[in-house]
Amino acid sequence: ALEEACKRLAATRPTAINLRWAIERMLAALRNLPAADRAAAAYAEAAAIADDDAATCEAIGRNGLPLLQEIAARKPNQPVNVLTHCNAGWLATVDWGTALAPIYMAHDAGLPIHVWVDETRPRNQGAALTAFELGAHGVPHTVIADNAGGHLMQRGLVDLCIVGTDRVAANGDVANKIGTYLKALAARDNGVPFYVACPHSTIDWSMADGMDIPI
Repeated sequence: ALEEACKRLAATRPTAINLRWAIERMLAALRNLPAADRAAAAYAEAAAIADDDAATCEAIGRNGLPLLQEIAARKPNQPVNVLTHCNAGWLATVDWGTALAPIYMAHDAGLPIHVWVDETRPRNQGAALTAFELGAHGVPHTVIADNAGGHLMQRGLVDLCIVGTDRVAANGDVANKIGTYLKALAARDNGVPFYVACPHSTIDWSMADGMDIPI
């Protein structure tokens, strides 16, 4: 029954490898325990996973903050404009988020930050989730149509892009929400730095390249 439950859970989100990573870690912790001991062990392992995720996201924010500080130093008294795609904040992770962690830290440090929030069709995670998060934290932001990103980059209104990731293949290929590839191409064409906030749980060392990632 435990094996079947894990298989069923893993099938709900085949693209994102961190779900399978967590399920396999949990399965390893529970498989050889008596049934009566599994609930307590599961809660303990879940707490350890949550603490690990919070520490990972905090580290992403700490390492990403200097990127925003450098831009802020080049344009005093002007906002640092960041474009992000989909939701990679504390609703998706623990405490900080991945792509949003540097943004939260920059805002908390007093940097003038403004975020262009892609609506992220077809599920609108950006408009519904990212915008909600940023608003709750007091971070200035604007929800934009998905295809507006390139237009803004052309006009110098985007200083850098930060996105999360569902899975990273062994060669470094990244799979994120549909539309991320077009943002990366637009950023390259306009000389806009493009960063992926990648927690260790999303790296799939068993997959050679991104073309094999199930969508």
